Amino acid sequence: MEPTKYIWMDGTFVPWAKATVHVLVHGLHYGSAVFEGVRCYETPKGPAVFRLKEHTDRLLYSAKAIDMTSPFSRDELMEATKELIRRNKIKECYIRPILFYGYGKMGLRPGGAPVQSTIACWPWGSYLGHEAVRVKTSKHIRLHPRSVVPDAKVSGHYVNSIMASLEVVGDDRYDESLFLDFEGNIAEGPGENIFFVRDGKLITPPHGMILPGITRDSVVSLAKDRGLTVTEKTVKPEDLASMDECFFTGTAAEVTAVVSIDGKKIGNGKIGPVTTTLKKAYLDAVHGKDPKHQAWCAYVG
Repeated sequence: MEPTKYIWMDGTFVPWAKATVHVLVHGLHYGSAVFEGVRCYETPKGPAVFRLKEHTDRLLYSAKAIDMTSPFSRDELMEATKELIRRNKIKECYIRPILFYGYGKMGLRPGGAPVQSTIACWPWGSYLGHEAVRVKTSKHIRLHPRSVVPDAKVSGHYVNSIMASLEVVGDDRYDESLFLDFEGNIAEGPGENIFFVRDGKLITPPHGMILPGITRDSVVSLAKDRGLTVTEKTVKPEDLASMDECFFTGTAAEVTAVVSIDGKKIGNGKIGPVTTTLKKAYLDAVHGKDPKHQAWCAYVG
């Protein structure tokens, strides 16, 4: 991680090295925090944060899932994000806003602990590190939707993702993991949504068992713009043999081809034409080159 000069913390811009908290913050002990992953891209009009409004709305929605009230409004958080990028004089970056229960209360019930807020940004290139990845089905299932709020980004939920990600560490046959849901259907990656292509049509797992990502929503719109059919339906592991292409989506992963699952090729085992088309469309959109979706770009100014 390459540090930048400033981090926004509880309404103040502080030097990177001084953005610290007490070791007894509630969020550290119990995972009582909510966060977002956002990206800023260079565009012909200067740096622009991709779908900042939607990410900020989801941050505040996630906060409600753990009975948290943000001390800052959506507009204040959005402006803080832009000002942070301006002060750090950075053209492209990954952005991490987080709200967490702070120091002053121990015990599972967070009432009485102050809510703290930070936003950091730093340069971060390819998350998965490859144009195409090989995936292994995790022995762990995606968290049961009745155990959590499945469409909230609560920090504690991500222990599930950490456990799945650790399964491929040190195994050079795989680059990433894949979750099944409690019914045995394909759900998502540890930090990515998944799409399949069959006969030129897109299939993606439905809401309810996944985190319905903002990149996922963007790709659905871009696919429909190009006349592609997108269907939300369950996909079982035995359906993989009939799929022609597969790809992950996510703010960090962007659009990344999946060429094999559990050692078995998807289609011909190469990046497919639909994946290539949608990756280009997505990169055009985030770089402000898609006239139809200019509203997705929050220009920093």
